[in-house]
Amino acid sequence: MSDVRLVMARHGETPANAQHILDTRPPGLPLNERGQAQAATLAQRLAADPVTAVHASVAIRAQETAAPVAAAHGLDVRVVDGVHEVFCGELEGRSGRAALESFMAVYDAWWTGDLDARLPGGESAHDVRERFLPALDGILDGASGDVVLVSHGAAIRLAAAALLGDTAETRFLPNTGIVVLRPENGRWALEHWDGAVPVPGDVTAGGAPA
Repeated sequence: MSDVRLVMARHGETPANAQHILDTRPPGLPLNERGQAQAATLAQRLAADPVTAVHASVAIRAQETAAPVAAAHGLDVRVVDGVHEVFCGELEGRSGRAALESFMAVYDAWWTGDLDARLPGGESAHDVRERFLPALDGILDGASGDVVLVSHGAAIRLAAAALLGDTAETRFLPNTGIVVLRPENGRWALEHWDGAVPVPGDVTAGGAPA
């Protein structure tokens, strides 16, 4: 695995993102016009990299984001089960400050170490990692070069933190933001993370899943 890099990218913008609607149940909404432009820009950004495989979650928005990346390298998009967004349960389809604050209360608990905190009727951080990390093992098995996975902001953040041993300061990912990990001394090391640390209490900064 020493010659592989894992490039995890968040999908492009959707109507749900633009309206701050919690949209986590696959297949979900497609990209909007801005999201399509973001996907094209992501493909240009990664065009010169040694990409050997492009994977996407079962969500339409992830597959639509991955398509131009794969096309730039003459590859097909491989759809992977298990790497979809954190399921919001009773908050699914809701918007507005009350719903987002309810989500953020659990989201913030995860980053302070309470991985058992659970969204109402939805998943805990442990639930997400238990399905996401084995899926990663599958796509990385025998891989080389840059392996791209288009997934979702909260899920990527939880998975990356686990791979890094929960020692790195993780950040919100903007639409089509990327996280790059590389092997180092038998472990994963962080090479790059797009995005910025959010302002405390800002429920519209891009942390809520959609």
